[in-house]
Amino acid sequence: MDNKGQKLKFGVAGVGYLGQHHARIYSELEEVELAGIFEIDDARAEEVCEKRGCLRFKTLDEMAEACDAVSIVVPTDKHHEVAIPLLKGGCHLLVEKPICQSLDQATDILNAANEADLLVQVGHIEHFNPVMSFLEDAVSSPKFIKAERLAPFQPRGTEVGVVLDLMIHDIGVILQLVNAPIERIDSVGVDVLSPTEDIANARIQFATGCVANLEVSRVSSKKVREIRVFQPSGYLSLDFMNQSGHVVKISGGQLDKEDVPIEKGEPLKLELVSFAQSVRERKQPKVGGELGKTALEIAIKVTEQIRAQG
Repeated sequence: MDNKGQKLKFGVAGVGYLGQHHARIYSELEEVELAGIFEIDDARAEEVCEKRGCLRFKTLDEMAEACDAVSIVVPTDKHHEVAIPLLKGGCHLLVEKPICQSLDQATDILNAANEADLLVQVGHIEHFNPVMSFLEDAVSSPKFIKAERLAPFQPRGTEVGVVLDLMIHDIGVILQLVNAPIERIDSVGVDVLSPTEDIANARIQFATGCVANLEVSRVSSKKVREIRVFQPSGYLSLDFMNQSGHVVKISGGQLDKEDVPIEKGEPLKLELVSFAQSVRERKQPKVGGELGKTALEIAIKVTEQIRAQG
């Protein structure tokens, strides 16, 4: 739909653990209106609608008719079946990461969006973390990157392995920072509490000579989301979770350590504000469908290597 001169109407498909926060933020943004939600759980739908003062749409077609744009926050294996009707109904989409389970499904979504001249943003939230904004300015010629992402076990998200669940965040970040073709990927992993891998490590070598080492676990006793980037001028150590870190610069044969001045912010809110701006201005989102698809392609290669080891 087209509401020139009026507030854009946004919806949320799936208001579980993460989707409820999409609904909260849309309801708080001045430039958009939370038109409503699509949710199969009756009790959950009633709770969110009452709290946010919005409608519950009975069908995706009804949602598409009422909304300019929609956040898709259903389980990954449902992304494709929810996205296609909404695109056919004329909605711009923010699809939570990973964009889909398969490259064929991702291609299908991007083709449908292109045919309808609609935007697709993929929810790689760390790209909107203030830490990432600092990294994009500070990283110039990375030689070695180490990313570590650990989390306690939760049944939520286990419809995919830990690579598609967690590592894909760091894959997206590293693709953006290195911005070079990949030459080699070596991966290992093991399942612990779910039928798919719960711990994984990937070593990615780029054409520039940069090597990235990514380590993830969803059976950890603690939460960690950290990245270290080494380059000729020194190294950066950043904490995505606490939005803090330091830079060590090489100067006159000495190492000078400086804390990073990061202005903290809620990454999800920054992400949704950016999405709303992209929709309003009809400009390509910071994390478009193609980057989401490339990150998925690499994540699938890592997963296939792990599972081939039996």
